[in-house]
Amino acid sequence: MADVKLSRVENVFANLEYPVTNEQAATEFEDTTLLLADGQRNLGALIEQSGSDRFESADDLESELHNVLPREAVGEPYQSEGEG
Repeated sequence: MADVKLSRVENVFANLEYPVTNEQAATEFEDTTLLLADGQRNLGALIEQSGSDRFESADDLESELHNVLPREAVGEPYQSEGEG
């Protein structure tokens, strides 16, 4: 079981051989916990939720991951001080 921060996920994705299927990537990361701004999620389960059957590169996989993450999971970097 490994933990990886969202900001470092590209490093673990770089270890895969591409192209890779959704199932292969999900299996590869089924024991990996992704640490997010609002808690943690299973990385393999998140990859499984992706609409893609196959990923051509680490960037492709990371992009799909961001598509399935809830907005609060990544924080809100553009929120200005004093709003609310």
